[in-house]
Amino acid sequence: MTKKKGKSHALASLAPWIEARGRFRLSNDHVQMARELGMNPKTLGKLANHKQEPWKAPLAQFIEELYLRRFGRARPERSPSLEARARELDAKKLERRERKLQRGMANAVPEHGDPAPRPSDLERHPSKSGGA
Repeated sequence: MTKKKGKSHALASLAPWIEARGRFRLSNDHVQMARELGMNPKTLGKLANHKQEPWKAPLAQFIEELYLRRFGRARPERSPSLEARARELDAKKLERRERKLQRGMANAVPEHGDPAPRPSDLERHPSKSGGA
């Protein structure tokens, strides 16, 4: 079974944020702040209507104000690009999968499904050892 080449699951799950970053001209910091605030990328359009509704702040400024109010700091501690975050998640998933395979191999039953004979079994049934 070969793995298909294409978009990773992590990148696909971050796709709405990538689209919102381009549509609303947000930086990686603004996207990270919005994600930490729990915003939905599909509903950012309601908040970004500052040209028709002048009492609204521009979306990037609005996100910064909310973030400062909620977390008490102006910028997130770490704000990788969404593509870099997807690569991190994929690497973490691959590492987890490899560890699981290693654990499975350590606990595996020998080939043919028969457990290896124990010394006490050989004493009771000498024919299983291949001898007389």
